[in-house]
Amino acid sequence: MRIINLFLFGLILAFCFYPLDAIAAEVLQVRSSSLLQIGDNNRSYTVQLVCMEVDPTNESAAKRWIKQELPRGKRVNLKPKGSKEGVLLAKVTPIGSDKELGEALVEKGLGRSTC
Repeated sequence: MRIINLFLFGLILAFCFYPLDAIAAEVLQVRSSSLLQIGDNNRSYTVQLVCMEVDPTNESAAKRWIKQELPRGKRVNLKPKGSKEGVLLAKVTPIGSDKELGEALVEKGLGRSTC
């Protein structure tokens, strides 16, 4: 667990000094309405959407909508905001879209903003 946290800290630190605002990666799996498995350069890590919360009654509809928006292999931009217990916390924006995923869920009425 400590190694994962150190890896994520290094990853976040690298993202902070990276010359671009966001890093492109691809979706490997949608685990839930706020948890994604993302791959980048032969690495795989879990990403949780930040500033957004889904009510348990909307979980299945939100997960279905995210799977539709983010099929396996879809490229996304990540804007890391931190980490928690080995999970990268980030804003996720599909390539070709101007809308961050958490904001889109809130607009669809499937989630609520927490920031």
